Amino acid sequence: MTFGLKLAPQHRVYAGFAIYSFAMGNIFPRLPDIKHTMAIEDGTLGLSLIGTPIGTLTALTLATPLLERVGFRRALLWLVPLLAFVYAIAVHAPGPLSLFLMLLPVGLMIGSIEIVLNVEADRTEFLLKRRIMNRAHSFWSMGFFGAGLFGAALAHLGLSPQLHLALVVPVVALAMALFLGGYEPAPARFAGTGEKAPMFARPTLPILVLVAVTLSAMLLEGASIDWSAIYMRTVFESGPFIAGFTVALFAFSQATTRFFADSFVDRHSPSGVARVLLAAMAVGVLIVFFSPLPFVSMLGFALLGIGSSALFPLAISAAAQRTDRPAAINVAALSQISFVAFLLGPPLLGFVSDHWGIRSAYGIGIPFIALSLLTAGALGRLRSPENADAAPNKSSNMVRRKTEVSAGEA
Repeated sequence: MTFGLKLAPQHRVYAGFAIYSFAMGNIFPRLPDIKHTMAIEDGTLGLSLIGTPIGTLTALTLATPLLERVGFRRALLWLVPLLAFVYAIAVHAPGPLSLFLMLLPVGLMIGSIEIVLNVEADRTEFLLKRRIMNRAHSFWSMGFFGAGLFGAALAHLGLSPQLHLALVVPVVALAMALFLGGYEPAPARFAGTGEKAPMFARPTLPILVLVAVTLSAMLLEGASIDWSAIYMRTVFESGPFIAGFTVALFAFSQATTRFFADSFVDRHSPSGVARVLLAAMAVGVLIVFFSPLPFVSMLGFALLGIGSSALFPLAISAAAQRTDRPAAINVAALSQISFVAFLLGPPLLGFVSDHWGIRSAYGIGIPFIALSLLTAGALGRLRSPENADAAPNKSSNMVRRKTEVSAGEA
C-alpha cells in the first residue's frame, strides 16, 4: 500500500536523505547541554558516544542480507522514525555508561539506513542515466542544517534536550509518511548472479583505497558535527544559539557544495574535484586551529563543510559501480570503515581535547588530508561522451537490466 505525495524517484531519494539526517542531527547541537548535565569532560563524553559507531559497524557488516530479505521499502519506512524515537530515549540517560548503551541501537539503525539509501541512490542514478549521488547527499546536509537550526532555536528558548528530541519524533514520522509513503525500490543495476551475499562485507584492496580517500572527510565531518558546538562554547564562551548555529553553518556549506557538485564532476573529473575540495578542507582546518575570533572560526567550519562535501558520495559511486561483487556488498564494505571513521574518530578526539586542547582535535586532520590527496586518483577520471551511458567496469558475468523510467527533472 502506498500513500503520501506522488514524487519522481530521485525526489524520493532526496527526501529520504533529508529526513534521515534531520532525525539523526538534532542531538548534536545539544551535546554541550548533555555534557553539562552529566558534569563530565570531553574524553568521557567521547567514550559515551562510541556506542553509536559500534552499532553502526555491526549493521554495516551484517545487515545487508537481512535488509534484502525484509525489503528496502519496509525497512526504510520503519527505521527512520524509530531512529528519532531511540534518540529521544537516549537523551534521558542519567550517566555516560547508560548513554553508551542507549546509543548502540541508534548505531544499528544508522548503519542499516545508510545501506538502503546509498544503494537506492546508485540504482536511481543508473535509471536516470545521470549523477544524483552528490545531490542526494546534499539533501542529507540540508536535513542536518535544519536540525542544527531547530536545535539551536530550542536551546536558545531553554527547552531541555529531552523535550526537544521528543518533539522530533512526530515530525519525522509525518515527513516519512508524506514524502516516502509512495516509495518503491528501484531495480538493481545488474541482474543477480545467483550467488548468496556473504554476511561479512569484506573490503577488497580497491575498496580500501577508496576508504583512504574518504578518511579525512569523514573524520573532519564527524569532528565538526560532534565538537563544533562544544568548540565555540569552550574557546569563545559563545551562547547556545551561536554554538548550534555553527553546526548548522557547517551543514549548510556542505549541502550547497554537494547540490552543485555533480555538474562539476561531469565537466571535470571525480579525482580533480576531490583534490580541490581537499585543498579547501586543509585551509579550513588551519583556520579553526589558529582562529582568534568566533566569526573566523565559523568561516573555518564553513570551509570544512565545503571540503568534506563530495568525497564520500564520490567514493560511494565508485564502490557501487564496481562489478566484482553486488553493489550493496561493496557499499557496505566501504561504509563500514569510512562511516565508522565519521562516528568513531570524533569521540576519540575527545581525549585529544582533554590533553592538548580542543583546537588540536582539528589539527590532527592534516595528515589524513595528505593521505586523501595521495589516493584521490582512485575516484577515476572523466568518462568519454560515447561511454557516458554505459555502466562502468562492466564484467562479462553480469547482465545489465534494461529499464526505462519516466521521471521529473531534479
